[in-house]
Amino acid sequence: MTELPKTMTVPEAGKEYFGLSRNASYAAAERGELPTIRIGRLLRVPVRALEEMLSVKGSAA
Repeated sequence: MTELPKTMTVPEAGKEYFGLSRNASYAAAERGELPTIRIGRLLRVPVRALEEMLSVKGSAA
């Protein structure tokens, strides 16, 4: 059984979860639609926070 990574790059998360292009992923992150953390110069998406965000928005609809 493979373990999910704890963080993903912004383009990886945008593509895997929403089918977004690289530029659209960064635009969504800038608007706050993707949760991000900055580690030095890197902008990463915490997988747990993204999945929790999706489950909360999915149950509210």
